[in-house]
Amino acid sequence: MTRVLVIDDEPQIVRALVINLKARKYEVDAAHDGATALQLAAARHPDVVVLDLGLPDMDGVDVIRGLRGWTRVPILVLSARHTSDEKVEALDAGADDYVTKPFGMDELLARLRAAVRRAEPVGAGEDEVTTVETEEFTVDLAAKKVNRGGRDVRLTPTEWHLLEVLVRNTGRLVGQRQLLQEVWGPSYGTETNYLRVYMAQLRRKLESDPSHPRHFITEPGMGYRFEK
Repeated sequence: MTRVLVIDDEPQIVRALVINLKARKYEVDAAHDGATALQLAAARHPDVVVLDLGLPDMDGVDVIRGLRGWTRVPILVLSARHTSDEKVEALDAGADDYVTKPFGMDELLARLRAAVRRAEPVGAGEDEVTTVETEEFTVDLAAKKVNRGGRDVRLTPTEWHLLEVLVRNTGRLVGQRQLLQEVWGPSYGTETNYLRVYMAQLRRKLESDPSHPRHFITEPGMGYRFEK
């Protein structure tokens, strides 16, 4: 059973989320501040986190950074902050998606399901190439691992899913809309700032010179391409 950690200081929102999630057979833990949330995450190991950024004791972005220090659990931000810069800051810290308050419960649950799916391992067929090697790093698609210089590289579920789509299309241009819909879901198609943030993160983690990438190539206005 999928375990969800809800982190929000508004009791009515927590109550609504708990009722709706439990009705759909999720196990739910709830925290009303950042410190309790980090303790619960360490003790309960949730499968997905729903996080409000406006917490009473610390900024939600700091909670994201605290979680990303040790776990790749999908993080779905739920916040009243509307500006693009604030969304990018949360995504850059390691969040996987961003839902703005007020929100529709159906949309939130759909995005939560998509976040969980992105974190699940995907089986490969017998004839499918499962390992891709470059001079700098190796991608093991079956094990969902990336190794660089003999050490595993920690990627968030969304970073991994984006990498996986590009690697499975090595040498081919993957359009912005296709990437958004494959990684974030069918309701996405115009949130190109997501792609900019996550491509920058992949380059920072995997390219020897992120400002002059050899493997993650931008085709301006069209999309991205992975080259070995």
